[in-house]
Amino acid sequence: QAKEGRAHILGEMEKALGSARTELSDYAPRIETMQIDKAKIRDIIGTGGKVIREIVATTGAKVDIDDEGLIKISSSDLTQIEAARKWISGIVEEAEVGKIYDGKVVNIVDFGAFVNFMGGKDGLVHVSEMKNERVEKPTDVVSEGQEVKVKVLEIDPRGKVRLSMRLVDQETGAELEDTRPPREPREGGDRPRGDRGPRRDGGGDRGRGPRRDGGGGRDRDRGDRGPRRERSEGGNEGGDPNHVPDFLKD
Repeated sequence: QAKEGRAHILGEMEKALGSARTELSDYAPRIETMQIDKAKIRDIIGTGGKVIREIVATTGAKVDIDDEGLIKISSSDLTQIEAARKWISGIVEEAEVGKIYDGKVVNIVDFGAFVNFMGGKDGLVHVSEMKNERVEKPTDVVSEGQEVKVKVLEIDPRGKVRLSMRLVDQETGAELEDTRPPREPREGGDRPRGDRGPRRDGGGDRGRGPRRDGGGGRDRDRGDRGPRRERSEGGNEGGDPNHVPDFLKD
C-alpha cells in the first residue's frame, strides 16, 4: 500500500514538473556576484557614493561591494540584475579603438558634442565627425539626451577619447565605410614651423622689430648724454666720493 501511494504521488508531481529546472525562475530572489579590480572600486562608488546610488535607483537592484572588489547584486527580477551588471561592466571596462558603443549626448559645445558611453566614460564627437557632409552647428544634428551610436577613433595618452558618428549606421549600429576623401595637404604644409618667412613689419627675425618712433629703444637718447660723472663739474652726484674739484686743487 505504501508503494502504491508513493507511485501515485510521484505521478501527480510529474504532471506538474517532469524534471528539475536548470535555472531559477525569473521571479525567484537571487544574488549574483562579479569580481572587479580593486583599483576600480572608487569608480563604481563615485564621489560621495553618487555612482552606486544612481545604479541602485535606476536599475532597482541592490548593489554591495567589499574592499577586495567583490560585488554582490541582488534582486527578485533578473532584468534588474542584468541591467546593474551591464552598468558596472561598462564602468570598469576599457574602451577599445575601432569598437562601436551605444551612447548618450550629455553636452553640446560649439565644436561638437560630448557623448557618455560604457556607463561612465565621455568622449568627444567633433562636428566634422557627425556627418560626411558639412555641418554648420552641432545642434543641427544632435540634442542633449539623444541616444547615438559611436565608434572610438582614438584614445590619447591622457585618456581623452575621440568618437565618430558618421562611421556608424545610427539605425542598425553597423559600421560604415569611410567614403570621405582624405584632406589635401595645405600649400607649404611641409615647410618647418620654424621657417615662417619675413614678418609683416619687414623684420627678419622674431624679435620686436623696429620701434614705431624709429629709434633704437631706451638707448636712443643716451648717445649724447655722456658718462654720468661728467654731467656736472662742480657736483659729486653719482661720481667718485674721493673726487676733488679743480678749483680746490689750485
